Amino acid sequence: MQRWRVPLGFACAVVFILLAKPNRLSLAVGGAVALLGLALRAWASGHIRKNSQLAVSGPYAHTRNPLYLGSFILGLGFTIAASSSPWLLVALGALFAALFLGIYLPVMRVEAETLAGLFGGDYKAYARAVPLLFPRLTPYRSGEGEAATKFDIALYLRYREYRAALGLLLAWCVLMLKAVLAI
Repeated sequence: MQRWRVPLGFACAVVFILLAKPNRLSLAVGGAVALLGLALRAWASGHIRKNSQLAVSGPYAHTRNPLYLGSFILGLGFTIAASSSPWLLVALGALFAALFLGIYLPVMRVEAETLAGLFGGDYKAYARAVPLLFPRLTPYRSGEGEAATKFDIALYLRYREYRAALGLLLAWCVLMLKAVLAI
């Protein structure tokens, strides 16, 4: 499932664009929500050193999966932007929720097992204290100096997180065209 999450995400976006009936209000509200998700993904990408260091700083001090939470918020914003009527919002929201849960919950479980294997007791203590997806309000502190770990723009660039911004921009252009042309 992990390998299919990106292609399935694109397939879902195509379905959403085909079904979308955006208007100015839905685009503005959905855009604001999606930008929050995009910002969370960017923040998270600058704190993770995949498979070499347990990420517990920045957004990882609040949720074990800030990248996926950012994707959820981004997708929620896209759902809102595509839906100018309550029934369409409910229909697209149900489709989005089913796809997100079906794709990302299994991926998060596999990744948790991998991290437990890599980082042992440190990860288990972290997992007991920090929620899987929806964040805790107070930051997790392991006492190992994670406050010294700051956002690193080089990590953001290495993981090519800017592609999420480009994808959002492209999707928004298509939704704006649909709103303007009323198609």
